[in-house]
Amino acid sequence: MATVELRSPAGASQGRIRLDDQVFGIEPNVPVMHQVVTAQLAAARAGTQSTKTRAEVRGGGRKPWRQKGSGRARQGSTRAPHWRGGGVALGPKPRSYRQRTPKKMIQLALHSALSDRAASDRVAVVDAWAFDEPKTKDAAAALRDLGLEGQGKVLVIVDREADNAIKSFRNLPDVHVCLSSELNAYDVLCCDWVLFTRSTLPGVTTDTGEGGAPDEISLSKDAPGTPAAEAEAETTTDRARDWDSPLEPDFGSGS
Repeated sequence: MATVELRSPAGASQGRIRLDDQVFGIEPNVPVMHQVVTAQLAAARAGTQSTKTRAEVRGGGRKPWRQKGSGRARQGSTRAPHWRGGGVALGPKPRSYRQRTPKKMIQLALHSALSDRAASDRVAVVDAWAFDEPKTKDAAAALRDLGLEGQGKVLVIVDREADNAIKSFRNLPDVHVCLSSELNAYDVLCCDWVLFTRSTLPGVTTDTGEGGAPDEISLSKDAPGTPAAEAEAETTTDRARDWDSPLEPDFGSGS
């Protein structure tokens, strides 16, 4: 099970975090990554190129010369493709280049890309960004303290609510900012480093802390087996039991 050091924006170590093997520890599937990236690039194409056919070019409604007797080849219009100024044969028309890509394939490509970066020790995790105001100077200082300055392009994964972090990192030339909900294999493969915060790290993680003893795996409040889920189940059972009260009228007797 791979682990990564959890650090503060100032570069101080705060323990280590175990990465989810299903996200960061699989064997990268290169053909799937290639297909997903190709589909993503194809979907980004505008597809607005267009040429005029012989039916769309203005003019050419009159027959150039009579059918027989002139000694020349018969012609029906001066806007045929082999005429100068005529229409284009088999030219491009507006179309969609989108390819159908299953969700499981997209997920596998993302996990393969993250696993490749994790295998190369190019995944970094910070506790949280604490920018009081948008300031590119502070973002550059944070990358320098984390040891990522001059190490290639860095993909910074942030939450949608982290406006100050987004505005601070987006002006740096070697940084690409991506929302956690929009993380994709193409952006991961285009960058040398992937920088997460603790809240944007995908998969279930456990914090080993300073002493090396793992804490409990964090579960959502609605997950099965948690106190909140059990209380909700008991409430649902009580509500169902209330429907069997003898005070409820019987609509099925029908007299």
